[in-house]
Amino acid sequence: MVWLAIVAGVLIGVGLLGIVLPVLPGPILIVAGVAVWAVPRGDAVGWTVLGVAVAITAVGQVVKYVLPGKRLKASGVPTSTLVAGGVLGIVGFFVVPVVGLFLGFVLGVWLAELVRLPDRSQAWTSTRAALGAVGASILIELFAGLLATAAWVTGMVVG
Repeated sequence: MVWLAIVAGVLIGVGLLGIVLPVLPGPILIVAGVAVWAVPRGDAVGWTVLGVAVAITAVGQVVKYVLPGKRLKASGVPTSTLVAGGVLGIVGFFVVPVVGLFLGFVLGVWLAELVRLPDRSQAWTSTRAALGAVGASILIELFAGLLATAAWVTGMVVG
């Protein structure tokens, strides 16, 4: 059972890293890590911890879109701008390894806002709002991942 805890810990660690560097499916890896530890146990502690981790992760996924989305709507950044940022982010991911996703997203949002708005400073203000929303989304997802990790650690201590 010790090796299962090690595998679970590695999956959870990679999942947390995947949240910060959005190349890997972080939340899925975290839940998978908890499941690797919980399912073979087959007891109440394991199933409870897995249920809590899944619930926390699910709530985190909903909140990470709802709260930043409201901030973006309030700042006037349209969905088409985010789509442009996402498309250039994907292109950037393949053109410039590691940082291309971020650079492409920023460039895409800025260019879309530059087309939409007449002034460069307004376009940059909208770009900063979009970056703030993306940052908030990452922080929310990371917080949920850390809570799910804490549930797993608590289950290991209790069980």
